[in-house]
Amino acid sequence: MLDARFVRDNVEVVRAAMDDRHASWSIDTFLALDEERRRLISATETRQARRNELSKAVGEFMKAGRGDEAAALKDEVRVVNDELVGDSALLEQVEADVRDLLMSAPNLPHGSVPCGADETCNPEVRRWGSPREFDFAAKAHWDLGPELGIIDFERGVKLAKSRFVLMGGLGARLERAVINFFLDTHTSRGYKEWWTPLLANTETMTGTGQLPKFEDDLFKTVTEGLYLIPTAEVMLTNIHRDEVLEATDLPLHYVAFTPCFREEAGSAGRDTRGMIRVHQFDKVELVKFATPETSMDELEGMVVDASLMLELLGLPYRVITLCTGDMGFSASKTYDIEVWMPSYDGYKEISSCSNCWDFQARRAAIKYRDPASFKGSRLVHTLNGSGLAVGRTVAAIIENYQNADGSVTVPEVLRPYMGVEVIPALAVGKDAR
Repeated sequence: MLDARFVRDNVEVVRAAMDDRHASWSIDTFLALDEERRRLISATETRQARRNELSKAVGEFMKAGRGDEAAALKDEVRVVNDELVGDSALLEQVEADVRDLLMSAPNLPHGSVPCGADETCNPEVRRWGSPREFDFAAKAHWDLGPELGIIDFERGVKLAKSRFVLMGGLGARLERAVINFFLDTHTSRGYKEWWTPLLANTETMTGTGQLPKFEDDLFKTVTEGLYLIPTAEVMLTNIHRDEVLEATDLPLHYVAFTPCFREEAGSAGRDTRGMIRVHQFDKVELVKFATPETSMDELEGMVVDASLMLELLGLPYRVITLCTGDMGFSASKTYDIEVWMPSYDGYKEISSCSNCWDFQARRAAIKYRDPASFKGSRLVHTLNGSGLAVGRTVAAIIENYQNADGSVTVPEVLRPYMGVEVIPALAVGKDAR
């Protein structure tokens, strides 16, 4: 959430930022509401002062035995009290409107973010590895997975609905191996692992920016009104909601594996085949809490930590910087990591690493104190990134490590988890192993 005072004092800066982000957010509506809010506050304070003045006079008249005059003033006090009740109701509504409007505003882009309209304007930062040149007709994971008996799309639809996937045998083991490999590697590099609930309340979803703007993208329970989490970022960030951290404990580096659930309400027709865009998927998530002075360095470090997973797996990738028109709602700056996918003859996103600045911390009231540097408390900076999306990683492994005989070689770093070096081609007539 944006700071109301900053918006008020930096109108043209905010207006330009919203234009750069191609956001429809109206700063003029905010200014009008904010002006009305301040007018009501002033009117309320004036009436409160008048009521106090009258009440004092009533007491003085009563002491002086001037009952008739005191009674007249009491009538005036009742009128002022009625006016205050009306003002209070109006002020409460306007303050709610101001907060709702600020809640709907996207974060301001960091000064280093390139200005652009959409994904075609995202500059490439670097590449690692070279795409494999096949000497046979390579297959997409949505064809090869079923042929290997490790992915079953049709039964996934039967069990749930479209965009749900069933994995069996060595496919399920590969999914689990990737999860454990990611967690073991990140925890060995200083991240604290958490095991979190998969259902979140409204306050938790609001704290990281999923609510109220993106409710249509969420799965919600009917009875309790809880939400299935779209990412572990929601839980990891809200661990410290309404808390004040110590500067000496920062930065905090957290990691968690969770299944993730998304309606994908705005993605009709996009990546309908395979495991790229589904309603339920596994992900290992990285979250950091940092001071304002160190958060950008922490972002660069997070990109290194996430991309290391692909290097250890031997999967070619590239890193791009998202332009102003392509960034997510809560992000101040984002790097996307894209893995090479032969089926697309191109790179597909497998991680987004974002610095959310103080945007989420203001919504969730996450602060820190540093008595040696300043009085009171200040908002922390929060960061998040996929480390990595597991299903997309599995799809990339299947496609990049496939062999001419229909088998798939298991990347070396996963063999201790898998117990096999190759996922063999399925014999004719066999079901999922």
